[in-house]
Amino acid sequence: MAVFTSVSPEQLQQWLQRYDLGNVLDFRGISSGIENTNYFLTTERGEFVLTLFEKLTATQLPFYLQLMGHLAHHSVPVPDPVPDRAGEILGELNGKPATIVTKLAGRSELSPSPIHCTHVGAMLARMHLAGRDFALEQANLRSLPWWREAASSVTPFLSDAQRALLQSEMAHQAAFFASSDYHAMQAGPCHCDLFRDNVLFDKAHDGSPILGGFFDFYFAGCDKWLFDLAVTVNDWCCDLSTGTMDEARARAMLRAYETVRPLTAIEASHWRDMLRAAALRFWLSRLYDFYLPRTAEMLKPHDPGHFERILRQRIEAVSIPWL
Repeated sequence: MAVFTSVSPEQLQQWLQRYDLGNVLDFRGISSGIENTNYFLTTERGEFVLTLFEKLTATQLPFYLQLMGHLAHHSVPVPDPVPDRAGEILGELNGKPATIVTKLAGRSELSPSPIHCTHVGAMLARMHLAGRDFALEQANLRSLPWWREAASSVTPFLSDAQRALLQSEMAHQAAFFASSDYHAMQAGPCHCDLFRDNVLFDKAHDGSPILGGFFDFYFAGCDKWLFDLAVTVNDWCCDLSTGTMDEARARAMLRAYETVRPLTAIEASHWRDMLRAAALRFWLSRLYDFYLPRTAEMLKPHDPGHFERILRQRIEAVSIPWL
């Protein structure tokens, strides 16, 4: 959520004439993230987020926006797209597709405890089940075909050891994705990027955490639910300095998830494979963004070494926490 496309107060006021949101009280760019341009927008009618899409096209965006609306109306706490006076939830601002969504309460918990992981695991399972009757379909655009393209682009920048790791893991995942077990796994709409900074927590009166909601669905797609869970565990249940799994947090998240949606025997048997797939996906995307960056006013690229360490840990670990 960096700022790639600037929006002046005058441009904003003109664009907001199509909405019934009242006068603007505050408007400021959001520096985190690396895909879209985002602004916090406060008006007389409440707090919102304005997003200008830098890569996704107007033909791709209905999947993401309607998915958020679908989940919001199924009691999953996610940003709900705000329609304009004509009932449209997608427009164009400064030559970019743009939308306004409701702003969730709370703040990101960057040092989660098992109780935070319990909340996230249960809601992730609820989200998967709520998406079963969503009418639109779109594949995860950052799955195996994209991995192959990205691997080709970043290979010239890698050391011999990194190149060997990438080639070996790509071969492993290609075989896994082609297997009958993989095709038998349950699938549906997935967030595909549910990191700590894409979840908000508020506090109850007694100080205990309350899940505020999931946001930033613009990497979402139809994929294996186990992949979505693996992406989430690799971030929420990971020691950030070493990449090793924190067993207490992992078990808390997995138990909470399975309380809502028990995994199948096939899913459980391929947990390590999917943790590796999730680590590979983000190692590749961070390598790509690090070595082939785009220009932005407020851009904070992530260290690709973090997911390289996680991938190596998932390959080499003697045991992987389950239940």
